[in-house]
Amino acid sequence: MRHLKKGRKLGLKRGPRKSFVKILMHNLIMESRIETTEARAKEIKPKVEKLVTIAKKNDLPALRLLLKRIPKDAAYKLYHEIAPQYKERKGGYLRVTKTTKARKRDAAKIAVIEFV
Repeated sequence: MRHLKKGRKLGLKRGPRKSFVKILMHNLIMESRIETTEARAKEIKPKVEKLVTIAKKNDLPALRLLLKRIPKDAAYKLYHEIAPQYKERKGGYLRVTKTTKARKRDAAKIAVIEFV
């Protein structure tokens, strides 16, 4: 039974999975749109949305929290460029669009995740 076990494993153990998700979030913030599998997109969506909510506070503790959770360049871009765009928005900063494509190797469904 999977009681109280949230999140997807993504075929990785705990440490590599945490760093992989961090890299995915970094890539999404830097490029504002990435194409990945549905499971990966669904996994990073709530995490990035929480980071945007933190960045919207626009104070020093918020910036320090971002620097703790994601790489420096992504944190600064999120804090200075992306978050001010969503000042009036209550939530729902990201959109996951499922595509008809499937990866050749393992037939994983592909999705596009982007900022609204």
